Amino acid sequence: MKIPIINSKRQYETIAAKAEAAVLEVMRSGSYILGANNKEFEQEMCNYLDCKHTVALNSGTDALHLALRALDIGEGDEVISTAFTFVATSESIGIVGAKPVFVDIDPDTFNIDPAKIEAAITPKTKAIIPVHLYGQPCDMDPIIDIAKRHNLFVIEDACQAIGAEYKGRKVGTIGDVGCFSFYPTKNLGTMGDGGLLSTNSQYIKDRVIALRNHGGAIRYHHDEIGVNSRLDEIQAAILRVKLPYIDKWNSARREHAKLYNELFKSCSLIETPKELDSTYCVYHQYTVKIPNRDGVHKMLADAGIGAMIYYPIPLHLQKVHEKYNFKEGMLPITEENTKLVLSLPMFAEITEEEQREVARVLIEAVEKSAVTA
Repeated sequence: MKIPIINSKRQYETIAAKAEAAVLEVMRSGSYILGANNKEFEQEMCNYLDCKHTVALNSGTDALHLALRALDIGEGDEVISTAFTFVATSESIGIVGAKPVFVDIDPDTFNIDPAKIEAAITPKTKAIIPVHLYGQPCDMDPIIDIAKRHNLFVIEDACQAIGAEYKGRKVGTIGDVGCFSFYPTKNLGTMGDGGLLSTNSQYIKDRVIALRNHGGAIRYHHDEIGVNSRLDEIQAAILRVKLPYIDKWNSARREHAKLYNELFKSCSLIETPKELDSTYCVYHQYTVKIPNRDGVHKMLADAGIGAMIYYPIPLHLQKVHEKYNFKEGMLPITEENTKLVLSLPMFAEITEEEQREVARVLIEAVEKSAVTA
């Protein structure tokens, strides 16, 4: 049985008629850029997240980049974040000319360890970017407390975590700015690229609206260097169709995670994901830790199981950051976990039969690997 890590076609089948009608309506309207769907989607996201403002953008990467721009973070500044995430997080810091400063992770959640943040703060530090990795919220209270005491901004990278909650609040609304991605594989994914920035600040909203449209709030009046980062009207229409389903889909993912947890109880070599108290994880990925990860990963691939490794090389050891002379060993927990993690097939429409097959193959592969080690 071949089981992909995600099957977007199954989700499409559940919303096909509505999505196709919405797209056709846009095509017939003649309004393709910053039209009614963009405006309505931004308001619907405000309502969903319970925040004052959102700005629809071309990608989650642009949301991070423009958040930094809106906060006037740039050359000579430092931004604290995690090296255990997709490169877009640190890439955005580099785009504005700032330096990423990486701290180690909590091995249970893979998220930034708040206890290690304060030691990394210098007079150049301007912001903290916690990443809600795999859909698991960071421990935000201590992060916000540190930021307040040191007069730092908090930009939440919630690109993998739409709908996740920390103590009853949606992630992306706890810091100064939240950043979301609607890449097709995300829990709320469009059929192309898309992103969104959330904030309760009128100033940040207005600044990002100008920045996304070539640096001008008024047409043909350009006050600063901006970018072209407008969410396509067709993608906005698709997202409007999907948004009412996101809680149902996230709930299904949580049920699938519970089943995986039960299925793996019999194998002590498989460490299943952990959730912090008072959090609601949306399982963008269901990620286990296993010995001989690379060997087991190959066994799963040979058996038709579409497991993935997110992320095999931590950001501080990537060539893109070599100018900072980051050293191997500086983030021991991050470095250890990048060698252990494996993400299993996880999507709202996965069947119990498929999950049981994934579990059977993984347990067999892990145990076989342990015997031959």
